[in-house]
Amino acid sequence: MKQLAKIAICSAVLATASAPTMAEAFKDEIKARQGYYQVIKYNFGVLGAMVKGKKDYDADTATTAANNIYNLSKLNNGMLWPKGSDNSQLDTTKAKPGIWENFDDVKQKHGNWQKAVKTLAGEAGNGLSSLKKSFGPVGKSCKSCHDEYKAK
Repeated sequence: MKQLAKIAICSAVLATASAPTMAEAFKDEIKARQGYYQVIKYNFGVLGAMVKGKKDYDADTATTAANNIYNLSKLNNGMLWPKGSDNSQLDTTKAKPGIWENFDDVKQKHGNWQKAVKTLAGEAGNGLSSLKKSFGPVGKSCKSCHDEYKAK
């Protein structure tokens, strides 16, 4: 009986020690998706500075930034969103669990964002007024998803 108890205790200790924590299980995915959104944020910030008059409009820079966002919008980033990699169990992300509970809505919002970004990429280099006109819908599409699926 003592031998059986020792085996059970050793097995439990080994299983616990070797099992990754939830944070470790999704560490790479969360880091990658945060990097993905940082690149989008940077490029959107370049455009936003032009729209707000904080930076002079430059057609080449605007085109590059908009195309960067557009190209990122086409990336299949499904691997970055494993179920369970949300803020209900992890403090390293602002993603709410509702993403996976309402995935059809998330896909629709993502599709709307892709359409807005495609328009932005086509218009950003055509003058400041074209940039301003196409910039707003991208921000609104981002907000529609963030309001519902991203914690503050």
